[in-house]
Amino acid sequence: MKIDRIETFYVPPRWLFVRVETDDGAVGWGEASLEGHAEAVDGAFEALRDRFIGHDPLRIEDIWQIAYRGGFYRGGAVLMSALSGLDQALWDLKGKAAGLPAWQMLGGKVRDKIRAYAWIGGDRPNEIGDAARARKEQGFSAVKMNATAELDWIGTPKLFDEVAERVQAAQAQGMDVGLDFHGRVHRPLAKQLAKVLEPLGLLFIEEPLLSENHEGLAQIAQLVSTPIALGERLYSRWDFKPFLASGTVDIIQPDLSHAGGLSECRKIAAMAEAYDVAVAPHCPLGPLALAACLQLAACAPNVAIQEMSLGIHYNVGHDLLNFVTDKAVLSPIDGFLPIPEGPGLGVIVDEAAVREADKDRHRWRNPIWRNQDGSFAEW
Repeated sequence: MKIDRIETFYVPPRWLFVRVETDDGAVGWGEASLEGHAEAVDGAFEALRDRFIGHDPLRIEDIWQIAYRGGFYRGGAVLMSALSGLDQALWDLKGKAAGLPAWQMLGGKVRDKIRAYAWIGGDRPNEIGDAARARKEQGFSAVKMNATAELDWIGTPKLFDEVAERVQAAQAQGMDVGLDFHGRVHRPLAKQLAKVLEPLGLLFIEEPLLSENHEGLAQIAQLVSTPIALGERLYSRWDFKPFLASGTVDIIQPDLSHAGGLSECRKIAAMAEAYDVAVAPHCPLGPLALAACLQLAACAPNVAIQEMSLGIHYNVGHDLLNFVTDKAVLSPIDGFLPIPEGPGLGVIVDEAAVREADKDRHRWRNPIWRNQDGSFAEW
């Protein structure tokens, strides 16, 4: 068995799927989505094709090591997203060839289902309440929402009250809430806001500061008991290493389509387990990314909760379930996602739908947000 073809597909609204086929017709699918940078990741596959056409697809670790180390330059969002999609596809292919789920090949199950949460938006408490109620009707028991749109140095009681009211509106619907700062506030305001929110009993505060501000994050970690989560913009176990070693983070959020795929994120989770740190994979992406996350949840004991993007605002009209034939595999039930039992990543891709979608290649770009004073705001 040798790799014969590596294809990429631009799937709306903003995804990049990967298809690997062998000379004997075996197929595996993965997802290399890097929001707003599909063309750059697609370009990285030229080097991967040159490396791995003709290679044994079952030697997944060997392929990972060559792809990561063999080009001299390594890491970063683009190269690691390409490697992630290839890695996922190889696990899918190997599992289908063996008739086994990826989690079975990685040591077997530690759980049968994983709790899930979805994002909600809204500027006013009533909008938040309505959005939380809708998520509850979809089968969720937890949500994540923005902390504040304001990029500022200091806060006011009015701002703090508004944030608390929005959180409480979601909690009033019976939802547990995680709050995403998006790294969009400066350290003085992040410290104030984290302290004010502490009595609300949040699941976590995500990216209270950007991960490059390691010192500031360490200060916030010492200030509050609310779990601190980060990691969607970290791309390897080496990126996560200083946060684990310093005790800065309580929940890490590697993205299986950015951080080296299932192979690397299994290692990242094992590192985190040694530091008693939980894992909540980042996944506002498509069905293959989510399926890979569920394989990790099945076999990594410290995975605590899973993000999924069921109909969130930037996927409107292109729900992640559109491109798989067994939609129940990726649908929440009573707050949990089931662990897929099928071979490989456990989902069946509607290949005809993927090829049709690729004909009109998307050019999705991240929206640009601005503060009231006109200055740029973080996503």
